[in-house]
Amino acid sequence: MKIFVIGAGAWGTAIAMSAAARPGTHAVTLWARDGAQALQMQRERANSRYLRGVKFPDSLNVVSGDVAEHVRHADLIVLGTPMAALREWLSRLADVRVPVVWLCKGFEAVRADAPPGSVGLLAHEVCHQVAPHLQCGVLSGPSFADEVARHQPTALVAASAHPQVSRLLVEAFHGEAVRVYANSDIIGVEVGGAVKNVLAIATGLCDGLELGLNARAALITRGLAEMSRLGLALGARAETFMGLSGLGDLVLTATGDLSRNRKVGLALAKGMTLAQAVESLGHVAEGVYSARTVRTRAHLLGVEMPITETVVDLLDGRLDVANAVHTLMVRDPRGE
Repeated sequence: MKIFVIGAGAWGTAIAMSAAARPGTHAVTLWARDGAQALQMQRERANSRYLRGVKFPDSLNVVSGDVAEHVRHADLIVLGTPMAALREWLSRLADVRVPVVWLCKGFEAVRADAPPGSVGLLAHEVCHQVAPHLQCGVLSGPSFADEVARHQPTALVAASAHPQVSRLLVEAFHGEAVRVYANSDIIGVEVGGAVKNVLAIATGLCDGLELGLNARAALITRGLAEMSRLGLALGARAETFMGLSGLGDLVLTATGDLSRNRKVGLALAKGMTLAQAVESLGHVAEGVYSARTVRTRAHLLGVEMPITETVVDLLDGRLDVANAVHTLMVRDPRGE
């Protein structure tokens, strides 16, 4: 299979490396926006900017420049771009005849030219707007790019409304180190991938303040309930949130030391401003950008999400760290 991965960030590179680890099965090409970066990666056989100390498989090809020729010969196109770039790329690929899947997790920010009352969209909703005839899907689940690049055991979810796309993703990425499960509930998979980033900020805050393991467990559990409520209101299936893209991704992102969103919470707990916390990462933390949209969509649907509300108030400066914790703990008692 000829796999073309667009975007040479950490996750795009890692997934390209994973597929290229089986050279007799796949021919994998990784496209970088920056020509100088592409030349450096091809020369060093590594992405030292995002995945230090990990060498590329010999068969992985790194390119830049015009994507048209690579798109024309691909059997599968993978978008490894941040959510902010998804609309542009889906628009450019709207007429291709092969499946296009994305790796990003989150909600699109409301564009300046959007009509009044517009809300941030999940990736599949963006695709319906700009490329409604595309065979599309998402590869998601609990996965740190560094571990995937190092071929450590990982389980992912291939979600699509098109069964043939899910099957192709399983064929492309299922192997000795990566296990891929097919799922037709793309709404649930994307809600899980988006909301867990917001909840991980709260858990990082909890850990940074040394509130204890009891508090962390409570946040994760009640966070899962919030995620499920929003997902069900958007049309997802309940069982999706007990799987890899729900509970699995939430636990990983909320507790793992490689989690960028958790690091934001830890930094805020140390007294950093939001700007300082984001700058210290050197990577995108999607939870910072998705939190307000999660809250907005929850409000429109009448879904209660107190942890998300508190995170947004903290990020927007309406609450300080101490009062954020207090706000969650003094809520009225109720049945679980």
